Amino acid sequence: MRVYGELLRVPWAARLLGGTLLGRLPNGMGALAIVLFTRAEDGSYALAGALSAVHGLATGVGQPLLGRMMDRLGQPRILLPSALLAGLGFVLFALTGISSVPLAVLTVALAGFFTPPLEPGLRALWPRVLHRPSHVQAAYSMDAAAQELIFTFGPLLVVLAGLASDTASLYAAALLGLAGTLVVVTSRPSRDWRGEVRAAHWAGALRSRGLLLLASCLGFVGLSLGVLMVAMPAYAEGRGQEGAEGWLLAVNALGALTGGLVYGSRVWPGAPERRILPLLAGLTAGYALLALTPSLPVMVLLSYLAGVCLAPVLACVFGLVEGLAPTGTVTEAFAWIVAFMTVGTSAGSALAGWLQEEAGNRASFSGAALGGLAAVALCALGGAWLRARPGAKAV
Repeated sequence: MRVYGELLRVPWAARLLGGTLLGRLPNGMGALAIVLFTRAEDGSYALAGALSAVHGLATGVGQPLLGRMMDRLGQPRILLPSALLAGLGFVLFALTGISSVPLAVLTVALAGFFTPPLEPGLRALWPRVLHRPSHVQAAYSMDAAAQELIFTFGPLLVVLAGLASDTASLYAAALLGLAGTLVVVTSRPSRDWRGEVRAAHWAGALRSRGLLLLASCLGFVGLSLGVLMVAMPAYAEGRGQEGAEGWLLAVNALGALTGGLVYGSRVWPGAPERRILPLLAGLTAGYALLALTPSLPVMVLLSYLAGVCLAPVLACVFGLVEGLAPTGTVTEAFAWIVAFMTVGTSAGSALAGWLQEEAGNRASFSGAALGGLAAVALCALGGAWLRARPGAKAV
């Protein structure tokens, strides 16, 4: 674990990581906050899942567009206005509720579309802040592990804020997103960063087949995560343990945090693309066990185990993106990874809401295992695209 201490002592590294994590807490709060607020307003699980899906889909559309603009205009000009508009969306949703479904859709879409692309922005900064390649790769592992704090504390913040009022978690998401963004954009590396000159191409970063494959695999992983955002609250409600969903989701993220820290603390032999497939298989097995829906104490354990392989999968992906992205598209490339995963999450929320209404809790959890299986199959079929390096940058 000594490597993490070395990284955080590099000038600006701790501030950038901390500010990014703070500003991304709404990413770990948003889906659950929308679901619980909708339920508190007497909305159905189907509506709650649909609104959560709209938020995720809007985020998926917005991230690559904002990332492409950030490659051209720099970080502060994009991040700060985005944080303000995303916060406005959360506030308007809290104020208007679900009495008008079209208005609710518009407000959550606003909050999602303008989610500030802090995550791809940080990964574009690492090579500029950390000058040793080994440190950059370790930073991706640390980043993948540390972001699980978002999904550990985000759901807990939603539950705690819910003790004050049904809308408190939405207001908190707006404030935290703005606060973290301010920490990042006022730092010198963020102010000074500029993207490389890029070739004009309508597909941008996605003209790399390897990058498209990575993004698609993480889209199915996101589907599994989206299922959990709806299936866990339904499980807790069905057991008469309202509020337990926050702890179950936090424990799942704690498992991912543990896996990421262990994975990043050592140097692994072989190329990272060869590790993705077995890690995805382990992730899928963990999700499949959740469909057993056992007693709450056993579910806590299974939720932890289901998260262990997530951060290592992400660390492998982050380490490949820069090499696969065409010149001048690194922020956009990372944003596409986020976008596919977010769209998958929104699709998973919608799928789980429908399955919950039609077939019950075990069926809704089964969607998580199906997402993992799809990611495994896609990675197995297209793995040659990831191994086609260094020519991966070629059109």
